[in-house]
Amino acid sequence: MKRYKKCSLLKYNTFGMDQRCDELIIYESEEDAIVLSEILRQQKGKLPILILGGGSNLLLTEDFHGMVVTPGKRFSVDCKDGSSDKSEVILNAWAGTNFDEMVAFAVKQEYFGLENLSLIPGECGASAVQNIGAYGVEVKDLILEINAIEIATGKQVTIKAEDCHYGYRSSKFKKEWKDQYLITNVIYKLHKQFTPHLDYGNLHKVLSEKNIAPAQLTGELLRELIIEIRQAKLPDPEDLGNAGSFFMNPIVDEATLNKVRQQHPNVHYFEVQEPATDVSSDEAERKSTTRYKIPAGWMIDQCGWKGRSLGRAGVYDKQALVLVNLGGATGADVVTLMKAIQENVYQEFGIHIYPEVNII
Repeated sequence: MKRYKKCSLLKYNTFGMDQRCDELIIYESEEDAIVLSEILRQQKGKLPILILGGGSNLLLTEDFHGMVVTPGKRFSVDCKDGSSDKSEVILNAWAGTNFDEMVAFAVKQEYFGLENLSLIPGECGASAVQNIGAYGVEVKDLILEINAIEIATGKQVTIKAEDCHYGYRSSKFKKEWKDQYLITNVIYKLHKQFTPHLDYGNLHKVLSEKNIAPAQLTGELLRELIIEIRQAKLPDPEDLGNAGSFFMNPIVDEATLNKVRQQHPNVHYFEVQEPATDVSSDEAERKSTTRYKIPAGWMIDQCGWKGRSLGRAGVYDKQALVLVNLGGATGADVVTLMKAIQENVYQEFGIHIYPEVNII
């Protein structure tokens, strides 16, 4: 375990905000996490605690006067066949493993399911907290369970994916379980048979433009295409500080969608099925209702924000969903830009959009 006093967090957030914390603690193993849980119990009520992954979904607006805790950054993935189904493979990834490196490893080994999530920044531990997703795939459908240390007791626990109550970019780790666990490993269930997921966004269009028939796709080729698409519209944080998609896509009912369509007949939207939340999981699936996801980036673009800036914070000129640090921006600058966009979108569409990014 490593401990650093009065530490800069510049290397621990992709927005490039040079804020500091009172102490940074890095745990390197389950044993470290157990010891760390005791330290955190002793500090409970005395100092704020921030449990941090790769910092790719974070906006720091000020120094953090407390402890920042993060898993050590290293690649560690173990593989084994599924216990009951030899067509499945189980990947056990250390929480601090770079998520995209894990995806690249899986595809190279011909373990499939993660291809659409290629090039998503962050770490494996955070993937289980955030329920990351892209191009019609959400990681919740590939997570089997999570190993963690319960901070209140120091006990090692295994949490089943179905107990995490995963939703759109949400989980119990972000709500009632917030700051209650130190995740050590995430266990994913992948497949040895490649079945591409192409029914989202412009994937079919890209295949058509490249004269690639779906039957010709391999896991490696699909990963390459996803990376190409993402790189064309998302800036590299090394070149332009950002946290990827800044806003969540709002999910609305049919009445709200129809109001938007009256003013904007060309509105983009996708049907989604939302299960009921106050019943059992089986009943929830039967009672799911159709709602509609409207891309926040499309609405922001319609409001004329793409490529615009307020001070040193701006909207990326290739993807309106991404807010960027143009160099020297503060967290407050980004928040000011965020609020201006939110107000404009609400005035134009009557829809509130909310940040996906965690603002500290």
